[in-house]
Amino acid sequence: MNNQTDVTEFIFLGFSNHPNLQSLFFLVFLVIYLTTLFGNTLIIMATRVSPALHIPMYYFLSNLSFLDICYSSTTIPGMLVNFFQEKKTISYEGCLSQIFFLVTCAGTEGVLLAAMAYDRYVAICHPLQYPVFMSVKVCVCLVSGSWLCGLVNSMTHTVLATTLTLCGPNQISHFLCDIPFLLKLSCSDTSLNEFMLHVASATIGLSPCLFTAVSYILIISAILRIPSVQGRSKAFSTCASHLTVVVIFFGTANFNYDRPSVGYNLDMDILVSVLFCVGTPMFNPIIYSLRSKEIKGVLRKLANECWFSSEIRG
Repeated sequence: MNNQTDVTEFIFLGFSNHPNLQSLFFLVFLVIYLTTLFGNTLIIMATRVSPALHIPMYYFLSNLSFLDICYSSTTIPGMLVNFFQEKKTISYEGCLSQIFFLVTCAGTEGVLLAAMAYDRYVAICHPLQYPVFMSVKVCVCLVSGSWLCGLVNSMTHTVLATTLTLCGPNQISHFLCDIPFLLKLSCSDTSLNEFMLHVASATIGLSPCLFTAVSYILIISAILRIPSVQGRSKAFSTCASHLTVVVIFFGTANFNYDRPSVGYNLDMDILVSVLFCVGTPMFNPIIYSLRSKEIKGVLRKLANECWFSSEIRG
């Protein structure tokens, strides 16, 4: 801990406006967390056990599912514990750790979604060269690069956060720790921290979003040139799930970090962050399970095998 830091813990004010609903909030977020774990674990299992899913698209999807498990586990378990605490606190070190993992997961997911958009672009716009452009080595490099971008970005912000002088108050008007909340509590110069936030917003946030948008403009243009209606429908179905996930992730991220600083109360701030940090990891496996015939087929096969095995043992 920085020697100039007088704050040793932070108090979360999130959900404090509704003290009588703590038990209900606990049940809701417990169901969300269990659904997130179950759904994403099923996706990972399906892509591992089925040879038909051993292709780049589902390799990226399994990594996205693992990332979503990490993402939700960064915030929800601590939140669930705090619902039973009269004083909802987190230590200074715990706050920095949460920031590190939260920023890592958010940054990695944005870059990974851009890599998945590139995969769909190559598959639809350059199908004959797809095996070359999306080889195993390329896929591993894209996933590793996504994690590297997230880690470097997170490490930079976390190290800079340790240089802040926090003299109090120690109340965070939220249910999690994030860089902007610490900057509001700092009584030292935050210009470097704010500058790096703008740099990260442009590199880790805006650039993957624009890259994904351009990729889908080219994809849609290519699909519209397909002469048959059946061909266009089949081509679009291969990227519909990813496009839905992209819109939800970047839409909620933009609303969460770039909304106006005035005109929002605590409840609205909490709702927006819940959609981004908690809702997105839960929605992703549901969207892919509903939209992908291959995923549904493998999950149905796994369910039948489990039922058959239980019948034999019974």
